[in-house]
Amino acid sequence: MNNQNYQTELQGKVALVTGGTKGIGKAIANRLAEAGAEVIVTARNAPEEKDEKFQFIAADLSNADGTKTVADWIAEKYGQIDILVNNLGGSDTPVGGFAAQGEDDWERTIQTNLLAPVRLDKAILPGMLANKSGVIIHISSTVARYPLPLSNLAYGTAKAGLNNYSKALAKEVSGQGVRVVTVLPGMTKTGAMEVFLKELAEQNGVSVDEITKSLMQGMGGIPLGRMANPEEIAEAVGYLVSPRASYITGTELVVDGGTLPTT
Repeated sequence: MNNQNYQTELQGKVALVTGGTKGIGKAIANRLAEAGAEVIVTARNAPEEKDEKFQFIAADLSNADGTKTVADWIAEKYGQIDILVNNLGGSDTPVGGFAAQGEDDWERTIQTNLLAPVRLDKAILPGMLANKSGVIIHISSTVARYPLPLSNLAYGTAKAGLNNYSKALAKEVSGQGVRVVTVLPGMTKTGAMEVFLKELAEQNGVSVDEITKSLMQGMGGIPLGRMANPEEIAEAVGYLVSPRASYITGTELVVDGGTLPTT
């Protein structure tokens, strides 16, 4: 595909990226905008620096009120959208396994990583079905398949639920013109990952480099020898939402540098 087509393949499309002000979400928003889409991003708080490429909606999607805020705004301004990237996710639960994570930790993690995309899909999907066109991307994680109980038990469990839900949704709606795909990033160099590694290193009394190597080894190693850059995950998403991926639905795309023994 030549560069001209690359810059226009999403022309006329409206995309919503949740958690789109930093890390993987920001990279995805940039990638879709570069391909010509009009991009809306959501997060709890506005970015420190306003980006004129995007429209921003402040909303906490971990609860129903936040979802309604976004859905109502989109309905009023656009009627519907063409691309939904459910990128919102993460975990702030304490490390240390099942004993360290209380009921509030589980509730908060499941609300953010599983129920938030379920609610937003439910709000946005009817418009896509009415138009018989649309793409929904769920950003999951390789820990859904390769759990690390001492560091992210609740998070991995919620993402495993997201994978199952995403597959079921794809089976239901793909015949009606809406594609649903799950992307499973491996370890990615984001601000959130840096904070996580620092906290894990402090708890174990080792350096960040040591804990990073230990975590990589615990997952079986990363054959490419490094974490992903957010832009590399965004590139995969950019392809999946494009017309070039028109026959891809109901699958899980692993982008992990070769970590998982099977894909």
